[in-house]
Amino acid sequence: QVQLVESGGGLVQAGGSLRLSCAASGGTFTRYAMGWFRQAPGKEREFVIAINWSGGRTYYADSVKGRFTISRDNSQNTVFLQMNSLKPEDTAAYYCAADINPATVVLSTKAYDYDYWGQGTQVTVSS
Repeated sequence: QVQLVESGGGLVQAGGSLRLSCAASGGTFTRYAMGWFRQAPGKEREFVIAINWSGGRTYYADSVKGRFTISRDNSQNTVFLQMNSLKPEDTAAYYCAADINPATVVLSTKAYDYDYWGQGTQVTVSS
């Protein structure tokens, strides 16, 4: 059983930055692709960003390219989401997720491909 715990959310003004963390336990973190998703009130959960097991490959949703960066520290079993130039439309609950059987090359953007999820952390961007 894999447990994921997010932290780092909060309230920030537009143009500001936040860094989210997701700490994993109970599994073999170095085998997993990791992703971040977000869900705003009344909207479906959407893919934000993903990283492969080594950190050598990433994939970004168009809406966050150039503003968000994903990284991981396998020695700490932690994945990070650095969010810069935040916009009010980035307001959502952010969830990290683990894909324990990732494809060899392509990182998944589909929530159903991810096997374990954190409880979420709220990010609110004021205008």
